[in-house]
Amino acid sequence: MANTHGHKPSVKIGAGAVVCVEAEIRGDVTIGPRTVIHPKARIVAEGGPIVIGECNLIEEQALIINPKVGEKIDKNSGTMTIGSHNVFEVGCRCEALKVGNNNVVEAKALVGRNTELSNGCIIGEIGRASCRERV
Repeated sequence: MANTHGHKPSVKIGAGAVVCVEAEIRGDVTIGPRTVIHPKARIVAEGGPIVIGECNLIEEQALIINPKVGEKIDKNSGTMTIGSHNVFEVGCRCEALKVGNNNVVEAKALVGRNTELSNGCIIGEIGRASCRERV
C-alpha cells in the first residue's frame, strides 16, 4: 500500500498491554497500558490514527476501524479516540470516532461512524447504533 502522507505508520503499545500475535493491527495505532487484544481482533487505522486508552478488552474477531471513505481519506475523520475500561466483545464492529470510558459493545453489535459513545453505555448483542447521535 502506498504511503502518501510522508510518514511510516506506527504501532505503539503501552506498558503491561497484551497483544496476541494473531491480532491484526494496521496504520497509526496507539494501545494504552493494560489493554488486552485477543487473537483475530482487528484494529485498522485507514482514515486516521486510532488511540486506545488503558485497561480495554478487545475480544476475538472484534473490528475497530477508522475507515477512509472512497479513494481519499475522509477530511472529517481525524483521530479515533477510545477511552479506558471499555469492552469490545466477540465479532463487534466499532467505527465511532469517540468512545468514552466504561462502555460495552456486545457480541456482533455495530457502532457506526456517526455515533459517539459517552460513558457507561451498553450496545446490546447484535444491536446497531449508527445514527448521528451521542449515546
